[in-house]
Amino acid sequence: MPTVTVLQAPRSVELKRELVKQITDAFVDAYKIPAETVTVWIQEAPADSWGSAGKLTVDK
Repeated sequence: MPTVTVLQAPRSVELKRELVKQITDAFVDAYKIPAETVTVWIQEAPADSWGSAGKLTVDK
């Protein structure tokens, strides 16, 4: 039972639905497993809670 974790900035529900569908489809195709066995976790972090190159994303 694969579990995929996606850490990202907030996105719309519509985009998250499509992401979960495409990730699930990729595992079904690659591993030849039922879609019901694939779990996708989406964790969202606001722009003021992460950064790169020494700056918060909200400040870029």
